[in-house]
Amino acid sequence: MNNFFTASFLVGLFASTIRMATPLILATLGESFSERSGILNLGIEGIMIFGALAGFVTTYFTHSLWFGVFAATFSGFLFGLLMAFLVVTLGLNQHVSGLGITIFASGLAYYVYRAIIGSPTIPATIKAFDTLKIPGLWKIPFLGPILFDQYALTYIAVILVIVSGYIFFKTSFGLSLRSVGENPEAADAVGVDVYKMRYIALMIGGALMGMSGAFFTLAQFNMFIFDIVAGRGWVAIALVIFANWIPSRVFWGALLFGGVDALGLRLQGTAINIPFQYFLMMPYILTIIVLIFIARNASYPSALLKPYRRE
Repeated sequence: MNNFFTASFLVGLFASTIRMATPLILATLGESFSERSGILNLGIEGIMIFGALAGFVTTYFTHSLWFGVFAATFSGFLFGLLMAFLVVTLGLNQHVSGLGITIFASGLAYYVYRAIIGSPTIPATIKAFDTLKIPGLWKIPFLGPILFDQYALTYIAVILVIVSGYIFFKTSFGLSLRSVGENPEAADAVGVDVYKMRYIALMIGGALMGMSGAFFTLAQFNMFIFDIVAGRGWVAIALVIFANWIPSRVFWGALLFGGVDALGLRLQGTAINIPFQYFLMMPYILTIIVLIFIARNASYPSALLKPYRRE
């Protein structure tokens, strides 16, 4: 038990917490954009899976990790566009459309992988991102390895939290976005193009979800496996509620979920006589707890899940 309180254990745990939180931050920000406009995007899991695949395959053939990030982000953008067409233009049910995209994107990812990579005995791999050490700062005792020796995508995720918060609450675009999610009729009456705003929100959200998927194959791992996202998309939906659709709270909430995830993985390597499956369950148990105790009192966007048709 004393091993849990050593500096090396704590540094490793906290550094892993930030890394495990990175895809959750990106995916949850993406879902926040969608839901702020009044659209629940249940396609998030599939978009993340396809983003992971797009990033991996692009990097595998181009040997450029940043091309991979772009491909993953662009694939998410396209799936966001598809979601917008289904629910905004056609007015289809948001639940059915989102789940349909998850099933379609997941299946397409598996098909593309088999068609391009095949079924090798040894999984295909790439050279993944190395951590980016901030000169001078990463050598600071204790805090340095935790805060300043992370992946480039992690730093980007933190920057996007700040940018998203500014967009939501300090810009006219953010005001229009929130008004569309709260009262689209009133927004339309004052000249806001509700359809356009929802299209933009879903495309931005999809792009962030795709980038989130890229983190798994280009940073956290160096290969694509079929369960690589492992339900993190569904966790992100719960995290949006936990964060009350506020980007700064998304960051802290993702750290909480990431910390539980990281702790579970760290405890698997200890002498604790507990089946490892219990540790793998921890993030999802926390998700259920959030939904039970927080979801009922959350301040949902008033127009969330409500289709809008201009009269």
